[in-house]
Amino acid sequence: MGFLEKWYNTILPGCWTMSFTKWNFFMTIFGALSFFFDIGIDLWITFKYFQQGHPVFGLLTIFFVLVSTLIIQAFSYTWFKDDNQGDSFCKLKGILFLHIFLLGAFVRYMHVIKYGFQVSYDPQKKNCAETKKRAVDAMTDLSMLKCFKTYLENAPQLILQIYILMEHERITIFQYASILVSVTSIAWSTVDYQMSLRKSLPGKKGISVGAPMFSYVFYKWFTLTSWIVSIVFLLNCSVNLFTGLVVVLGLSGFFWACKEQTNFCRTQRMEFLYRTVVGIILVFTFFNIKGSRTLVPITIYYVVRTLATSGILALCFYLRPIFTNTLVFVILSIAVVVALGLGIISLILYYACFHPSLRLLGQNMEDTVDGPICTIGRPRIEQFIMP
Repeated sequence: MGFLEKWYNTILPGCWTMSFTKWNFFMTIFGALSFFFDIGIDLWITFKYFQQGHPVFGLLTIFFVLVSTLIIQAFSYTWFKDDNQGDSFCKLKGILFLHIFLLGAFVRYMHVIKYGFQVSYDPQKKNCAETKKRAVDAMTDLSMLKCFKTYLENAPQLILQIYILMEHERITIFQYASILVSVTSIAWSTVDYQMSLRKSLPGKKGISVGAPMFSYVFYKWFTLTSWIVSIVFLLNCSVNLFTGLVVVLGLSGFFWACKEQTNFCRTQRMEFLYRTVVGIILVFTFFNIKGSRTLVPITIYYVVRTLATSGILALCFYLRPIFTNTLVFVILSIAVVVALGLGIISLILYYACFHPSLRLLGQNMEDTVDGPICTIGRPRIEQFIMP
């Protein structure tokens, strides 16, 4: 679940200078194919759950997919409406019709492919600035929707997958590898989004390939691995405690977004939905929700994460002593502690040595991840959550 998709390369030294390469075009086609493959996998997994006598797991899989899909349709159509206010009513009605039938993501892919093809292969339009802008804007919107899907669908499904494997208490090497690949996919999708985001917005320096990129990859991969396995431990011990923890963390993220007064959407209803989604995403990993300085929020976030992880491991010994004697728990609990430690070390290393804003020291500007810049003419993605 979750496939690597390359977004776009944009550099803004004070004005928009956009590029959409043939590589971006082919990766978009790959993304569209993987989108349909994901649908097939979800249907196959759901069928297997029902076939094996686990209707609850099947219904949960359908629930995660449906909630994610409906939220994506809502945001996708709202953005279409915001961007095409001068278009005819019939065109917007047609777009609405497609979104009602849950084809919003498909429409987004088709827009990227359409404009990407024009930029890459149409000699009459490949040098047109307006066409390039449309291609990059379409890719940007798609990347934001993919970010929603990663944490609303893929991450919950991974938790369910690990929980089912723990319940059987017999995990093969192949299943361990499958879990690692899934976590890596989620982590890399976040890292890839971060790298693309930094290239696409004014005042941002990109993450360099090499030590900076790998330190950020390791930070996300280790912290996500540690946390996802930890909350599956809690789910294995008590469904009520697991539900309570997720609700408390989700509400905390939601109220933080309210306190920061995010302004991603034009209407209050959509802004409320956006803040709710932010709350869910913050259950899994840290995002800078409004481009403010991150030192204090990220420190609090991972102090709470460390305390919660320690508390969950302690509860396992108290609530499920038999489970703590299993080989599965021994292996995964060690992995949880080691991964959390390595993740925090990678985080400190990244922000202390490799963060792009360090290259801005001595210049009369601030990096948008860690401080404000001019907000005139801000594109939609600049109001979006930042890893």
